[in-house]
Amino acid sequence: MQAVLFDMDGTLVDSEKVWEVGLTELAAHHGRPLSAQARRGMIGTNMADSMRILHADLGLPFTRESMDYSVGWLEERVKALLRAGVPWRPGARELLAALRAEGVPLALVTATHRHLVDVALLTIGAENFDAVVAGDEVDQTKPHPMPYLTAARLVGAEARDCVAIEDSPNGIRSARAAGCAVLAVPCEVELDPEGVTLAGSLLDVDVDYLRKLVV
Repeated sequence: MQAVLFDMDGTLVDSEKVWEVGLTELAAHHGRPLSAQARRGMIGTNMADSMRILHADLGLPFTRESMDYSVGWLEERVKALLRAGVPWRPGARELLAALRAEGVPLALVTATHRHLVDVALLTIGAENFDAVVAGDEVDQTKPHPMPYLTAARLVGAEARDCVAIEDSPNGIRSARAAGCAVLAVPCEVELDPEGVTLAGSLLDVDVDYLRKLVV
């Protein structure tokens, strides 16, 4: 195992609930309620796809101008929520500490934009990662393999010798397409077990467990 590549939202921290607050308030700002089905469809998607889903669900026109307005409003609200702190997912902080103690290179791989990642890192700790790949720092985002391929390259590893830890279908597709071994830890949605290792919680995972995932 050359490195471990972590997703952020829903994997390390319980920030999906922060996004849910922001998205619900954005829908209310537009004067309409957001459906539960649309919210589920946004988990693990990039910002453009999330806004496309939201606008379709609310019956609003989707143009570059309308998307930019919604993105700006949402990101400012989420940034304020993140500044207040975001809770860790069970076992995440302990697993990070154990990996750092073993000297395993670590990367953060997220579809969230960098200016929001920097706020979340106030909780997670920028010092825990040898590289960070944010959603607006790559030409293609999840489910494309580019984010994980980029992260592996930045930490000097081959993707096939890395473990990616994810909580969303799009993230899993991204990591698998890059060739990583994938540990899937469900948070907000059920996950397909095909081609991945499922764990109920990171409390059940240690460094040796991760090493055994790399063939």
